Amino acid sequence: MFLGDANRLLQVMKHSFPELGLTRQDCIETNWINSTVYMSGFANNTPPEVLLQRINMDRAYFKGKSDYARKPIPEKALEGLWEKLFEAESPLVVFTPYGGMMNQISESQTPFPHRNGTKFMILYWSSWQDATENVAKHINWTRKVYSYMTPYVSKNPREAYANYRDLDLGMNRNSKTSFVEASAFGTNYFKDNFYRLVHVKTKVDPDNFFRHEQSIPPLPQQMGLRNEVEFISSKA
Repeated sequence: MFLGDANRLLQVMKHSFPELGLTRQDCIETNWINSTVYMSGFANNTPPEVLLQRINMDRAYFKGKSDYARKPIPEKALEGLWEKLFEAESPLVVFTPYGGMMNQISESQTPFPHRNGTKFMILYWSSWQDATENVAKHINWTRKVYSYMTPYVSKNPREAYANYRDLDLGMNRNSKTSFVEASAFGTNYFKDNFYRLVHVKTKVDPDNFFRHEQSIPPLPQQMGLRNEVEFISSKA
């Protein structure tokens, strides 16, 4: 999906990806709500009211993992990644390019840190339709590809996209998880912004009422405000 008109997209594609030979006939111009319908799996021109029926067009199970790259990936590495796509039944690898306006925003300006200096985000995905399938083979494929890409992506921390929730990175234990344990996944998703988010969470929801497997935890109340501020300041 391109946020702009078809003529602008054709200019961009002609400059950056002329090999694809994109033409005006390949493009569909529409508004945001209709693009949401299309991206939800419905046919083009389906009335947007269908979204009110809360129909799930894709009831598949899946395992996803993500990465961020700050340097171009060597061609040889991409060839190896291509070969791994043939090892799975329903694999998917998505490269989402960053740059442009994103490069003008520092990683500390908003909670989302993956901006300045990020080349692209990568999604590794394997899905299956039947809950009785050999689930392990799909999950293992995703983990294998993730491991293969280790030399070519961000490090310390290995960055990840929070909306592609990856429980391999760590999980909260109900309402008892400490910020130290949560930092196992929190720094992957938010880098140093994680500690600032812990500060906000402690102020707004100290009892951790709003939580899920990888939510931001509050600091223990017994630490007190002074210790809390000192801890956050040392990490920020």
